[in-house]
Amino acid sequence: MKSEILNVLRASDGYVSGQELCDRFGVSRTAIWKGIHQLKEEGYEIEAVPRKGYRLCGCPDHITQVELESRMQTGWAAKKLYYLDTVDSTNDYAKRLAEEGAQHGTVVVADEQTKGKGRRGRVWETPAGTNIAMSMVVRPQQLAPEKASMMTLLAGMAVACAVRETTGLEVGIKWPNDTVIHGKKISGTLTEMSMELGAIHYLVIGTGINANMDEVPEYLRETATTLKRELGRPVNRAQLICAYMKSFEEYYDKFMEHQDLSLLIEEYHSMLVNKDREVRVLEPGHEYNGIARGINAQGCLLVEKKDGSIAEVYAGEVSVRGIYGYT
Repeated sequence: MKSEILNVLRASDGYVSGQELCDRFGVSRTAIWKGIHQLKEEGYEIEAVPRKGYRLCGCPDHITQVELESRMQTGWAAKKLYYLDTVDSTNDYAKRLAEEGAQHGTVVVADEQTKGKGRRGRVWETPAGTNIAMSMVVRPQQLAPEKASMMTLLAGMAVACAVRETTGLEVGIKWPNDTVIHGKKISGTLTEMSMELGAIHYLVIGTGINANMDEVPEYLRETATTLKRELGRPVNRAQLICAYMKSFEEYYDKFMEHQDLSLLIEEYHSMLVNKDREVRVLEPGHEYNGIARGINAQGCLLVEKKDGSIAEVYAGEVSVRGIYGYT
């Protein structure tokens, strides 16, 4: 009830009468009053004026279950949402839910993550009250396991789109899915897969965003930054999370039409900071330089070698670094 009331108040430019809320939700005035009272206790500033109704004046500067649910504008993504004050790893928590039968689109969001995981065993730090840590369970019907890695590209696009929409910052993607601002990383994604009888049982897509930390750890300052540092002010994390979910759902639905990136290549290229730049491909026992020419429908990075041939670089198998700096 609280999230529904909050959603109506947020959508209104003025006052919403208590009777209108009663009629909308089919409950008593007492139930509405209790919901308003609970919202006030959680930090929402709600003005109540006799014969006018209720008006939302301010929101608390933290993530809550109610805040997320009231902002969410998706069809299937995050319809089942778990908010946690603290967790070891949102990916591990989401995997446990998936094993218990969690539905497609189930999302886990944590304010603090103590053992977050990055790629290749790295740690992703999420101190309380600062960054964004979230994971989603997806169950792609009849998707071949070898196509699962493309989900990380969808996540990178969704983060870039959401950051642009909510902050106005110019953000790009370093192939395959790291989002960057001014050549420094603000977000990364880790996708983990469970298979049964050679088919995908579920995927867990974990995304971390450096949001409101004043600084990243010292050892990362040459390669990473935060949205707060780039903007000069904190971002609304709940708004950003909901914008990400909406964008991811749109990209996922396009992806599943052909089970590849054919409908998204042009948009991905518009975000790709590697495109037409020299990169160094690091393969086990073999390294070479080339020019990144974009991606194909399978999400491979197309690298033009010095002899003019085109190499298809697969996500997850090699590292790609720009010649200068992180990107």
